[in-house]
Amino acid sequence: MTADDLLRLPLPGKQTELIRGTLIVREPPGTWHGALAARLSARLTVFGEQGGLGMVFSQDTGFKIASQPDTVRAPDVAFIKEDRLHGIPDRGYAELAPDLVAEIVSPNDRPGEVLAKVADWLQAGTTLVWVIDPARRIARVYRSDGSESVLSEGDALDGEDLLPGFACRLDELLRRQGEG
Repeated sequence: MTADDLLRLPLPGKQTELIRGTLIVREPPGTWHGALAARLSARLTVFGEQGGLGMVFSQDTGFKIASQPDTVRAPDVAFIKEDRLHGIPDRGYAELAPDLVAEIVSPNDRPGEVLAKVADWLQAGTTLVWVIDPARRIARVYRSDGSESVLSEGDALDGEDLLPGFACRLDELLRRQGEG
């Protein structure tokens, strides 16, 4: 299957990705997953777009990150720097890797699948990958230079050199309405 085939595939209500030419179909994530993605997207949007730094892409936006065979991945949240936005077509999938990707671990995600996504993003050129694990209340940060770190609730996701000055405390991101 190709990225063009995926664009024309009628599977309403399903999440799809293309991994080295193989179609992957999943159920949509749960409601809490969507709330976390929206909360992080909002914070990144305010910081990045108002500062003229780039644009945020919401949950399940497809990016073609490899060809022959095609790979189209869809992160939970993505950010692309302003100077790279010219590569976003009006139709179809952008053939580029976002500068920043956030993946939120769902209860049914298998660790190997999550690590495969991280590897695909980094190999395609993503600078910074945040993997947020709400069940364990941690986040793992993967960088293009090969370094990694683990954040606990009191720590903050940091924009590092990509989004200097951006910080989002993990406990605030994971806080449910009504919690202290």
